[in-house]
Amino acid sequence: MTRRPGTGASKGASMSDVARLAGVSGQTVSRVVNNNPGVSAETRERIEAAMQRLGYRANAAARALATGRFRTIGVVTFNLTAVGNIRIVDAVIAEAQARGYAVNMAVVEAPTEHDVRAAVRTLTDRAVDGIVVIEARVLDTPNLQLPQEVPVVIADSGTSHDHPTFGMDEAAGARAAVGHLLELGHRTVHHLAGPSGSNPARRRRTAWQRMLTRNARPVPAVVHGDWSPTSGHRATLELLERDDATAIFAANDQMAAGVLRAATEKGIRVPEDLSIVGYDDQDFAPFLTPPLTSVAQDLEEVGRRSLTYLLGLIEADGQGGDAATVPPEGTHPRRRSVGRLVTPSLVVRQSTAPPR
Repeated sequence: MTRRPGTGASKGASMSDVARLAGVSGQTVSRVVNNNPGVSAETRERIEAAMQRLGYRANAAARALATGRFRTIGVVTFNLTAVGNIRIVDAVIAEAQARGYAVNMAVVEAPTEHDVRAAVRTLTDRAVDGIVVIEARVLDTPNLQLPQEVPVVIADSGTSHDHPTFGMDEAAGARAAVGHLLELGHRTVHHLAGPSGSNPARRRRTAWQRMLTRNARPVPAVVHGDWSPTSGHRATLELLERDDATAIFAANDQMAAGVLRAATEKGIRVPEDLSIVGYDDQDFAPFLTPPLTSVAQDLEEVGRRSLTYLLGLIEADGQGGDAATVPPEGTHPRRRSVGRLVTPSLVVRQSTAPPR
């Protein structure tokens, strides 16, 4: 049966059919299908309308053979219960979809070398064009080899692995929190840290300690939680039993909520007797009692930058890509180590005040 453009959706419509109906060349249709630049908005809209009318679906396998690309990104992450990881993943997925790429996920619950290798191998077997690794806890291990056949970008602020890296400046955020409390007049700042195996927790803890040392202030013994409000509550009760604290910097807002609960149970007023600063500036922070001073992180920007740079590497291997995202000429795009940190900001609310 012969297909006739303009008669509605046709099974097996070809690119030539779309071009004929839209009144453009097949090459122009190909640019739209592959999400390439150089097509006006009006022409693109006309082609997309023709594709929809004819029921045209691109042949992904044929396109991959022709272009050497699958228009699919792989994402490796270690913990989808962590708020920060979820925000980065959401931003990567949204940006990828906006650029015409699908996303395959591999979640690694135990970030061992074996499990990371297995996750990456699974993604490369699924034919991805590149991989974003989120919260790269084991990438500093010298024995871990990531694939060289596809570009890899790391969405984590502390790895020294030889791959482009984007993340939050954890140290700057911790310095802002501690500096705020010292400027208010507190003699020192106690720290409720995250898990000892977490890179973000370690960087925040190290910056807290260095900030106190630089200002010649006592460095109290650190207490650890597991990011949960329950652990923050428990650790704070233990801290208040042994120390006369006037200021606490919690490594995330959920633990800070536990600090607030412990203070209430002990009859300690916030901020009159105890100032509290959290980290992440989650949605509930302004609604705590009192509203929580916290370090705000633009993790969505980390995700967007990571994905944009990865697509630049993919396009650099092919037909060039965006000059703003492709590494400088003369460097190998996959092996060049690039670090990009997004600076957080301190949001001051009613949970901090000068000591009485």
